[in-house]
Amino acid sequence: MYALVDCNNFYVSCERVFQPRLEGRPVVVLSNNDGCLISRSAEAKALGLLMGTLTSKLNLCWNCTT
Repeated sequence: MYALVDCNNFYVSCERVFQPRLEGRPVVVLSNNDGCLISRSAEAKALGLLMGTLTSKLNLCWNCTT
């Protein structure tokens, strides 16, 4: 028997459980080794961020505040 579970924005959803202040903000999760975008929130999708994009190709603002 095989099972496949696919959760929308799984890693982003998990991070938002521990950091509720991220709710409603564009959030991306990057891979450990190569810096690829592996999960994105609906807000990040709306900005046009694509899965698998390398960090070097993204214009990210680290520690941004609004």
